[in-house]
Amino acid sequence: MADNYLGRKMEEYRARAAAPATPHRPQATLRRLLAKNRSYRGYDPRFHVREDQLRSIIEVNTLTPSARNEQVLRFRPVLEDEAAKVLPHIRLGAALAELHLPLPGTEPRAFIIICSTVPETRHVSIDLGISVQSMLLRATEMGLNGLCIGAFDRRAIRGAFHLPWEPVLLLAVGKGAERIELVPAEEGDNLNYYRRDGVHYVPKLTLGELLIGREPETED
Repeated sequence: MADNYLGRKMEEYRARAAAPATPHRPQATLRRLLAKNRSYRGYDPRFHVREDQLRSIIEVNTLTPSARNEQVLRFRPVLEDEAAKVLPHIRLGAALAELHLPLPGTEPRAFIIICSTVPETRHVSIDLGISVQSMLLRATEMGLNGLCIGAFDRRAIRGAFHLPWEPVLLLAVGKGAERIELVPAEEGDNLNYYRRDGVHYVPKLTLGELLIGREPETED
């Protein structure tokens, strides 16, 4: 019996060694998520965002910091059945006005309306930045894409959804249908995003440009 046992184990070992290696999935590090987290202005119409996906994205706000811990932001998920109430009131791609983005058929079809329960202040802006970046990173982690939309008709959106508070930002969510690449930039370069041969390019200042150098010490 011992011989049979050892024989079976040896066969199992040989079978595992001969099996093709399972592709290694890159770990979702913060650096990878940040690199993949781009602003998409065109989306795949075949992909339908679910309510549980939007709720999962919004849920990160139960973990994020808040200025003075006041937690003044509130969130209204918008699925495909209500997207028509948002689309007429948003403007995308101000630096590419000639393209009239989004292109027909690539409109975002799911949104998160972000409201503030208090008038906008510096602290609300701090919370808003933390919240939106965190939600976009969560969407990226889930294999989705998004876009912050600040150019929208606040009065129309508030009225269309009967919101009790002022909307301060919209977040579009979906499966991006664009190719986006980062390009290094230096101080003084034009930092406007642009498109060439179907690729959306986004200039980003290099680390060297972002660092503030130390002043040389002077002798008394």
